[in-house]
Formats: sequence, C-alpha cells, structure tokens
Amino acid sequence: MVSKKRGTSVSRIKTGSFERRLTLTRAGLFAGTRMASHMATNWFSSREKRDQRHRAMLSSQAEFLVDELGKLKGSVVKIGQVMALYGEHFLPEEVTEALHTLEDQTTSLEWTAIERVLKDELGTQRLAELDVDPEPIGAASLGQVHRARRKSDGLELVLKVQYPGVADAVDSDLNAVAHLLKIARLVSFGPEFNDWLEEVREMMHREVDYRLEARTTEKFRKMLVADPRFVVPRVLQEFSTAHVIASTYEHGHSVSSVAVRELPLERRSELGLAALELFFRELFVWGEIQTDPNFGNYRIRIAGEQGSDRDYDQIVLLDFGAVQAYSPAFLDPVIQMIRASYEGDLPAVIEGGMELRFMSRDWPDEVLDKFGAVCMSVLEPLVRDRSQWPDYAVNAKGEYRWKQSDLPSRVARQAARSAISRYFRVPPKEFVFLNRKLIGVYTFIAVLNAEFNGEDLLRAYLYGDGTDSEGTPAVLRTNQSTKP
Repeated sequence: MVSKKRGTSVSRIKTGSFERRLTLTRAGLFAGTRMASHMATNWFSSREKRDQRHRAMLSSQAEFLVDELGKLKGSVVKIGQVMALYGEHFLPEEVTEALHTLEDQTTSLEWTAIERVLKDELGTQRLAELDVDPEPIGAASLGQVHRARRKSDGLELVLKVQYPGVADAVDSDLNAVAHLLKIARLVSFGPEFNDWLEEVREMMHREVDYRLEARTTEKFRKMLVADPRFVVPRVLQEFSTAHVIASTYEHGHSVSSVAVRELPLERRSELGLAALELFFRELFVWGEIQTDPNFGNYRIRIAGEQGSDRDYDQIVLLDFGAVQAYSPAFLDPVIQMIRASYEGDLPAVIEGGMELRFMSRDWPDEVLDKFGAVCMSVLEPLVRDRSQWPDYAVNAKGEYRWKQSDLPSRVARQAARSAISRYFRVPPKEFVFLNRKLIGVYTFIAVLNAEFNGEDLLRAYLYGDGTDSEGTPAVLRTNQSTKP
C-alpha cells in the first residue's frame, strides 16, 4: 500500500502508573505552591485588582497544567478533553478554556510499537493475511488508525489500534488528574463533582472497551441497514480483539470540506435533514445516543464519486465508542419537555425541568418562566409557530437557515442576560451529555449550510415512532433524496 508522508511519531507512551503519577503530582505540587504564594501576596490588593490578578493566575495555572497533561498523552489527554466538554459546571471558565486546547494528539506511535501490538493481539499468522500501511491515517489520544488490505480478496479495511497500556491506566490517570486539580486549587470537591467524576470514569472505560465498541458498531449498522442515507462500517471479527477493531474502509469527505461545501443547497439540506432524523431515532426510538459531537466521527460520501454505489449523498458514521444508553426514567421527562415546547405549554416544560432536577419548585415564578422560555427557544427550527423566527433566519421559501440563525449563541446570550445563572443548579450528568449532542447536531447542520424546516419530522416522532409499519423512516416517504 502507498504510504503518506511521515508525520511526527514517538517510540512509546508513558503508561506506567508510577511514572505518570509522579509527573502529575510534581506538576500539581508546583502549581499548588505557586497558587498559595499568589494568594498570600494578592491579599493586600484592592478587590478589583485581586479579582483581575486571580483570573490571570487561574489562566496561567490552567495553561501550565494542560501543557503537562499534553506531554503524557494517552488517557490523560482524553480525560482532559472530556473535562473540557462536560466540566463547565464544575471547573472555572479559565480552566475549561485551557482544556479546550488539548486537541487530539497529532503525534503517533511508531510503527514498530504498533506492529508489536498487532502481533500480540492477532498473532503472526492472522496478521500475515493483511497488508497494513505503516503510516496511520489518524492518531488520537487513545490509539491510532491504519489502512489495510486483505490479501485474499483485496478488501480495504481499517485497523483501530489502542495504544499499549492505555486501558489499564484509566483509573489511575483519572484519580491523578482529579488530585492535580485539587492540589492546584482549581476545583472544589463535593458530591456533585464526585458524581460527575464517576461518570467520566465510566465513559473512559467504555471508550477503551473495543469489544463493546465493535458490538455497538454492528448494532447500529443493523439498526440503520434499511436506511440508505447512512453508511456504517462492517466489523471484521476475525481481525478484532480487545485492543484492535477491524472494519471496512468507507470512503468519504470531511463535513467541512470544499467538496461538501460546493454541493447544491438542496443536497446539503437533505444531508442536514438526515442528521436531524438520526438524532430523533436515537432519542425517541432506540434510547441509545452517540454523545461525541466530534466532526471526525462523520464523513460525507458524495454520489458518483469513488466508493459510492448510490445516486444520492450519504453520511458515513465512523465511531461508536461514546454511545450512551438512557433509561425511560430520564428520557420520558426529556421528551415531555420537547413535546411541551412544541405545543407552547410553558408549565409542562417547567414541570419536566423540575423532574430532571435542574429546576426547583422553590425558585421565583419569574425565574422558572424565564428558564422554561430559554428551554423552549432551543426548539426554534422545529416549532409550528414560525412568527418568532428572526428575518435573517428565513429564506425566500420560508425555510429555516440553520447557519445564519446563530441559534446556539442566541440561546446562550438569552440565558446569560437573565437571572437564571443565580439559581441554576448542576443538571443531571445525562442531561449534560444529551445537551452536547443536540448542540453537535445543530452545528453539523449549520456547517452544511442547510436550509429546511424540521417541524414535520419532529411531529412524526412526537406523535408516532417516526416510521411506517415496515420500519421505513418517515422522512423517506415525504422527502425524496435529490439526485445529482
């Protein structure tokens, strides 16, 4: 196979618990001493200067610690990324901003180390059945991906290989990062933070459980097999183990690529509609949701190009390591809130929020009403009453312009300007993940620059299951995919 230009690589990743704990503890003690010194010298400043210097110190501390985390790679980096996504309710803004800079590492592990993993996992004889490209096509914090070809029939596949020792280091890494945040005085431990930390722990264990990911991938492939708008790779069990996932290689463009951007509006809108319905099926029908909004988990297969056997565009779904299963006890009040928002029933929205434990009956009525209104505004592209749509969010056909609407930012500003922040309590961890998924879906559609109204689709799922008696998605009966 042809190799791409070689990038930066390292010969090993530090996964020994002792050396990682030592590095993190040393960094934490240094940061903690520096913070203590700052607090002692800052005491005599005016209040305004104290606040200003304290924010600057928090930023400096966070940047220092993020730099230390980045050097260790492995699960430490992934933990930092998860904390950046879901820790805004527990961590200072300066810390989450710094953690957001922990992008997936472009540094890969050298082929000799990866080859050893493949030989240990597959065995020399099984590995010999494959021609593996030594250059990775992707490198992240927990592992990297290599293209391969099955020699017997030329089948193209990819091997997702977990870095050695990463799975065993999850618990010690998470404990060390939490301890580092504590001794650096960047977070206050309490029951809510501890509960959230345990959710991160569970999530990390799911992320490194490749057998679980392989089963989930196959499950979603079978659930979507009747929907030709989606492509899910097929897992090859004979080349898959606890630390390696082998699946068919699926061609496609990145969502933000020029090729996708230059598609006609109607085709981009069909892709956006498909992405929205996939979310509805996860939420209303399956109760299992892919909660990672990373665009790297999606590709667009353009009709007529290499790898496409269809006369319409498709969405390729690549990563199922962050799928969450939700119980009816959680989903029922969420769906109640969505239905109430669609129907304009503010009291029912508030009731759902209280059942989900992020609104409280002892709040003032005006705060509850405002919070309920903010929740309802999230459904703007999907509602029956379009009179409140901003002019700039509507095209000449009366269709919603997802990118131009700037809805997520408007909702955030609406919440910030109200009294909600003084009363808002930490939502249940499930809601945090679900909220991130919704924002990810909206952003996906906005990046496609799609323009369509989602009301018919939402109504099909609110008052039915979104499919006909044969399981065909409702949107396929009412919206024909546009041919190129």
